[in-house]
Amino acid sequence: MAKASARHILVETEKKCEELKKQIADGAKFEDVASEHSSCPSGKSGGDLGEFGKGMMVPEFDKVVFNDELNIVHGPIKTQFGYHLLEITDRSE
Repeated sequence: MAKASARHILVETEKKCEELKKQIADGAKFEDVASEHSSCPSGKSGGDLGEFGKGMMVPEFDKVVFNDELNIVHGPIKTQFGYHLLEITDRSE
């Protein structure tokens, strides 16, 4: 079964997501931005979601995590929870 590791930042608005993505692009550390801004409990650990299998996350996450490029910041990704920035740190088929 396919597995992946990722970290994310969850915020309420697309605008905030874009602002945080720019901060990271400008050199801010993903973990620091997650700790400061993410409304998900994972923010305390730098947004780390650990390892998970296909189908364990919402479909919008799965689509990105199991198809897109590793180690770059993806998003904003809209889910029922809000807007996410997502970084895939590892993936195995």
